Amino acid sequence: MPYIRVITEEKAEGRLKDLYSRLQTPEGTVDNILKIHSLNVPSLEAHLQLYRRAMFGPSGLSRAQREMIAVTVSVLNHCHY
Repeated sequence: MPYIRVITEEKAEGRLKDLYSRLQTPEGTVDNILKIHSLNVPSLEAHLQLYRRAMFGPSGLSRAQREMIAVTVSVLNHCHY
């Protein structure tokens, strides 16, 4: 499995720490799919903006349909996220 260096929740500072505090799961962690952007905070912000636009922005698809598409793509890609 590839290894990507990340900044952990405990070592985050500044904007990254602020983002991490908003992105924490109920268990107090940040998902790895988000932490891979930790060395480049603008890329994390862009990732979040893209996700929000795709899932919540204007569309002819309902939220449920968008979620079904996301789950299907994840299954096809063998991705547990």
